[in-house]
Amino acid sequence: MSVNGSHPLKITRTQLSDGRELLFFDDSPKALSGEVTRNTEDHRGLPETHTDSEMRRDPLTGRWVVFAAHRMNRTFLPPANENPLAPTKEGALPTEVPAEDYDVVVFENRFPSFSLHMDVPEDYADYADEGELVPRRPARARCEVVCFAPNPSVSFKDLSEHRIRTIIEVWAHRTAALSTIDGVQTVFPFENRGEEIGVTLQHPHGQIYSYPFLPPRISDIMCQIERTPTLFEDMLNSELADGRRIVTETESFVAFVPAAAKWPLEVMVMPRRQVADFTELNDTEKDELTGLLKSLYTAVDNFFDGVEKTPYIAAWNQAPVQHPDRDKFRMHLQLFSLMRSPHRMKFLASSESAMGVWINDTTPEIIAETLRKVW
Repeated sequence: MSVNGSHPLKITRTQLSDGRELLFFDDSPKALSGEVTRNTEDHRGLPETHTDSEMRRDPLTGRWVVFAAHRMNRTFLPPANENPLAPTKEGALPTEVPAEDYDVVVFENRFPSFSLHMDVPEDYADYADEGELVPRRPARARCEVVCFAPNPSVSFKDLSEHRIRTIIEVWAHRTAALSTIDGVQTVFPFENRGEEIGVTLQHPHGQIYSYPFLPPRISDIMCQIERTPTLFEDMLNSELADGRRIVTETESFVAFVPAAAKWPLEVMVMPRRQVADFTELNDTEKDELTGLLKSLYTAVDNFFDGVEKTPYIAAWNQAPVQHPDRDKFRMHLQLFSLMRSPHRMKFLASSESAMGVWINDTTPEIIAETLRKVW
């Protein structure tokens, strides 16, 4: 276990019965003082985890596609008494978390897109086709689940600021750890909220993917940085000078709707200084970000009239782990919703899905104005 001095955390590591790692991040006074001890033994007797994830590069676009057939049978909207992310209670079905209660918990995904639990044969075929146009590789990296709280009925916005601050520390801790995995190029913390987005478990949780390649968005940004090294500084200064799309500001962060927003609801949170990822945020910035996120997620849920829980994707863009221009990338939150009006979703049809050309049904200025009204 270890303790973080600025925001005290007790970190306890264990293994689930199939060999996956699990970490408890305790932030409560009783846990920190040693009054609470964690049951860390998983009694389910699961078979050793094993996956055969692979990735193939599309010769037409040069982009990697990941294949993880074992995910077809993953848990889908289980009843409340079968929630795999809840604490394990006496007399109830055992869950992924072998404890009667927890603060924040992180564990390796049971149905991962990328995995380190695989056996790669010596005669592994490097190409998927006879003409050797389609390279293939084992999808070796790690996917983690981050449970924000034991209560299945709350959302991120309902968490206390103390708990949100803990989650920021967890994102920093896991970014540092996953960045050390051989071959990992990007670490991506994110949260999906809402059945409309495709969420299969309603428990308040996020995920962290590590990628063994640069995802298209990060790759595109790095290409833009190569042309304009001061890209992020220029973008933020331009938005601040314009002002119409600024939602709110703190001493260290700016929340704004990007001028080229693709989604009916989209907002970006960016630090004022150059920060590559969560590991480079200082304590003051983490404290500020805590309050900002609490307010932002509340505003998002108030955005549409008559919608209690806005479906959203919260995507933390972080700098590539090793890249010559890593120090020019500025971490940022890209929070967006596919809902275009109350209870009506934007579908990615021919232009978006086939050609990659987005057509937005509103304007960034209207989005920003609405967010300011409900802030």
